Amino acid sequence: MKIVVLDGYTLNPGDLDWSGLESLGTLRVHERTPKDLVLDRASGAEILLTNKVVLGAEEMAQLPQLRYIGVLATGYNVVDTAAARQQGIVVTNVPAYGTASVAQMVFALLLELSAQVGHHAARVREGLWSRSPDFCFWERPLVELDGLTLGIVGFGAIGRRVALLGRAFGMEVLVHTGHPEKYRGTPEGDEVKFVGLDALFAACDAVSLHCPLNEGTHGMVDARRLALMKPTSYLINTGRGALVDEGALAAALNAGGIAGAGLDVLSTEPPPASNPLLQAKNCCITPHIAWATRAARSRLMATAVANVGAFLAGKPQNVVN
Repeated sequence: MKIVVLDGYTLNPGDLDWSGLESLGTLRVHERTPKDLVLDRASGAEILLTNKVVLGAEEMAQLPQLRYIGVLATGYNVVDTAAARQQGIVVTNVPAYGTASVAQMVFALLLELSAQVGHHAARVREGLWSRSPDFCFWERPLVELDGLTLGIVGFGAIGRRVALLGRAFGMEVLVHTGHPEKYRGTPEGDEVKFVGLDALFAACDAVSLHCPLNEGTHGMVDARRLALMKPTSYLINTGRGALVDEGALAAALNAGGIAGAGLDVLSTEPPPASNPLLQAKNCCITPHIAWATRAARSRLMATAVANVGAFLAGKPQNVVN
């Protein structure tokens, strides 16, 4: 059984190992695969694993031996699942591996915006505290989260974990989800209030995005919705960059329409230098690392191996097509 990993570096930059997959077949791991080498490297493989390398109908049609595609992530939009189904190829993903890590990053970003830790630590290194006439100093507003209202868009595993952390900080939690009836009467649902999307943006001091990217949610955070937000509010996005109209967000930040944004994702990654958010005021951007703790990547690796093993045993799991 020939197994090929097309882009393994981000999952395993050297602190994990591939022994689980090696035990299941003849394994070849490529750190990265450019588009023009996909077919060459995938040739003859029955099992392909990809994180961000795109596998469309055109590629699959030229890989007659391919029987299985394992996406090394939760989102699987890099694979044409309909074409795979037509060709008899099973496609799987890895759900829920990063719940704790992504929720942690939500609050890392929110705390950076509200407590200004990074800014003031940098100013101390520059010598400003040493030259201060007082025992303390601060240059930007410091905001206490207790008593503020947190809005969560999407109430899957990560959204529910973020709600739990928000309540631990003493925040009231409002939630918008397409299916609130699923959660009413449950422990998670009883601790939050379900509201409409516009009402959430208008009422909340911080809004965190945890919904899938699809035709209905693409660009959902646009100029109109940003105008609903309080000028003291924050936007947090650890979901998908294209949920946000980046030009509109940059304009809102620069005009003081909202107080800040914490983003771990952008619409194009890596971003071009022309992305307006890179220079926007009060915009904290991290390079898509919410998922990348060693603990989360270890769980991802374990599930990816288990997915391949289940497929080989004739009982595929986490199938998305």
